[in-house]
Amino acid sequence: MKKLFKAAIAFSILAFLVVLVSNYKVNNLTKNLIYSDLQTLPKTKVAIIFGAGINGDKPSRYLKDRLDAGISLYKNNKIDKILLSGDNGRNEHDELTVMKLYCYENGVDTNKIYVDYAGFDSYSTMYRAKHIFKVDTAVLISQQYHLNRCIYLGEKLGIKCYGFSANRGIYKGYKYYAFREKISITKAVLDVMIKRKPKYLREIVDINGISNYTKINQ
Repeated sequence: MKKLFKAAIAFSILAFLVVLVSNYKVNNLTKNLIYSDLQTLPKTKVAIIFGAGINGDKPSRYLKDRLDAGISLYKNNKIDKILLSGDNGRNEHDELTVMKLYCYENGVDTNKIYVDYAGFDSYSTMYRAKHIFKVDTAVLISQQYHLNRCIYLGEKLGIKCYGFSANRGIYKGYKYYAFREKISITKAVLDVMIKRKPKYLREIVDINGISNYTKINQ
């Protein structure tokens, strides 16, 4: 019993160190690529907006602020196109339809909106952005706590990335999500190391080609 206890302690210490080192590495590599000022953000062709839950047929507070940030970049000519990525795995959770309708209703040309229906996690979003949508440079839009990981994944997968913070005030559960992100960053480093492939890799939708706004589950 004593040996098991010591082994558990040793494992916990090792796990803590792995999380600590991986977070330091990722944050150090990406911290200078995160922007909160629209004016200083480099102009790029594409913005990638990550899903963040819905309430019925409306975006959650987190998601609304992400979408508003992307729409603002579009209207201020900082980007030309928007790639929406999220979880559309269940009929009762149609995240992408809510996202694309919100963009359309707020002035974004549907020909400039592309939809990734299989962005089930941040790694899948960035992998599919590179290999399915053929994105080579992008601004990534999410809350501040999430951007280091997304930029790291994008850069490692071959996309030149900038992050744009969608933080707009105080969010419910923000501290919890920021804490959980430390584990997610460690997992991201492992995903890159093992070269994980997403579950779904469907036909190519080139970001330089025709929008798939009107198509279902592309």
